[in-house]
Amino acid sequence: MNGEVTEDEIMRRVLYRDALMLVIDKPAGLPVHPGPRNSLSRNGQGSQRTLTEFLPALRFGLPRVPELAHRLDRDTSGCLVLGRHRKALERLGKLFKTNQASKTYWAIVEGGPESDTGEIDLPLGPRDPDRGWWMKVDPAGQPALTRWQVLGRHEKFTWLALEPVTGRTHQLRVHCAESGFAILGDPIYGSAPRMGGPGLHLHARAITLPLYPKREAIQVEAPLPGHMLETFFELGFKY
Repeated sequence: MNGEVTEDEIMRRVLYRDALMLVIDKPAGLPVHPGPRNSLSRNGQGSQRTLTEFLPALRFGLPRVPELAHRLDRDTSGCLVLGRHRKALERLGKLFKTNQASKTYWAIVEGGPESDTGEIDLPLGPRDPDRGWWMKVDPAGQPALTRWQVLGRHEKFTWLALEPVTGRTHQLRVHCAESGFAILGDPIYGSAPRMGGPGLHLHARAITLPLYPKREAIQVEAPLPGHMLETFFELGFKY
């Protein structure tokens, strides 16, 4: 995330809006809600802003502030769904809980799988209670399934489409790292430095929601963030 996010920028990032929901293109580096890790900005000066602060600007005439229907990691960019009122949140929550919400992420990974498609089926559990959201593969943990497809290859990197069938915390990041192809720029599970890295190359590219029973499913796509777009061009990938 380059510079301070503003209310106007968040409003420009609305990708879809109807009476029930919004889909926004969340910037990489913006936490969705306050937490211990974002109590200070990255330069240590003052509080880091969160998406929660901008939600009142996304009411668009409704009395209630929209709320998150799911979440994205701070450093993951792309499609994020908000429910505009209680009934909408209940309906959206059911879609996510029953895996009817289809999500596709784009990632650039270090190395890559040998085949062109596959699945990663590894249960996940907390890595360390003192590390908050950090996760690890744990046979006693929650089931976690990721489907992947190769979209492009480079000498040292691979462009993957990732579909999280389940929605565990850090699922895609852990699954890729444990499979031998960590996501580029991942300071927790990959080889990126803790500070000053290239930025996590994980983007919630698209989401499909069968929100209305008698209509076609809603499909929304988010453009690549700047740091990933630069990498795409450097590697010769086209999309």
